Amino acid sequence: MRSGIDILVGTPGRIKDHLQSGKLDLTKVKHVVLDEVDQMLDMGFAEQVEDILRVAYKKDSEDNPQTLLFSATCPHWVYDVAKKYMKSKYEQIDLIGKRTQKAATTVEHLAIECHWSQRAAVIGDVIQVYSGSHGRTIVFCETKKEANELALNASIKQDCQSLHGDIPQKQREITLKGFRNGTFKVLVATNVAARGLDIPEVDLVVQSSPPK
Repeated sequence: MRSGIDILVGTPGRIKDHLQSGKLDLTKVKHVVLDEVDQMLDMGFAEQVEDILRVAYKKDSEDNPQTLLFSATCPHWVYDVAKKYMKSKYEQIDLIGKRTQKAATTVEHLAIECHWSQRAAVIGDVIQVYSGSHGRTIVFCETKKEANELALNASIKQDCQSLHGDIPQKQREITLKGFRNGTFKVLVATNVAARGLDIPEVDLVVQSSPPK
């Protein structure tokens, strides 16, 4: 960074650290990209992002960096925040449009009604029927506790591991590598696995309860 770079990719906290220690100069930045912008501006990062952008943006200046925001979902409040950093003639590119339920035509969607006390047994049966002993399954849970309990539940006959925010990063990487390689067949995860993962050949995805 001291000798000059073209592109910097970083988390808000780390970039802010380098700014405060004088190791990073953003005054000549030409492009600013916020990926997963709804998360970035919602999960406690908003203040850090604003601190960083304040260095590169001057109020009403024509020389401000080009700003690009990417997200799978864009609630209205995202646009309200975005207007602070974008010119009034900003363009919105929507790949979904009014088709809010757009999904791959090769995927079948099923909803199964069951009592919460029977959920683990039903999930075990669904995995057996739709994924078998050779297929790969991801089960999403609401909480870390639920993920741990379900991963240890005897109803799931296949090898199973959990993934959530309490698991150290190094162990997460080992777990994901094992899932990709087929070392185990069922991954039980919180929304920590909902974005940014590239896992091929997943036969079944289960939401253990309707997302809040």
